[in-house]
Amino acid sequence: MLLGASSGSGRVPRFMPMDLYKVDDRYILSADLPGVDPGSIDVDVDRGTLTLTAHRTVPESDGVQWISSDRFAGTFRRQVSLGEGIDVENISATYDNGVLSVMIPLAERAKPRKIDIACGESQRSIETHST
Repeated sequence: MLLGASSGSGRVPRFMPMDLYKVDDRYILSADLPGVDPGSIDVDVDRGTLTLTAHRTVPESDGVQWISSDRFAGTFRRQVSLGEGIDVENISATYDNGVLSVMIPLAERAKPRKIDIACGESQRSIETHST
């Protein structure tokens, strides 16, 4: 075989590269899924676990002579534990240029808020943060 390439049919996905970061009152998860059919992407939340699933197909092997095969085909799956304080009802996702972006908002109860403190005759506000 030229360049030591293996057949494309035996390769399975190893992982789904992703970034997860917080901006203001939401988390943003960005997962690289180049070449994935948008119709095969599924984002699911069940019991505090966010599951991302996607499928990439390989060209039919009839008549195909593989020279090199570095891109994985098959089903990709990644799970993330959400923890407390997430507004699961308002999670949203977009797929653009091979990147799946999932917006994970914080629940109102988890957002920083001001609490008034009574001190004798005067009152003042302090900011609290939930973790």
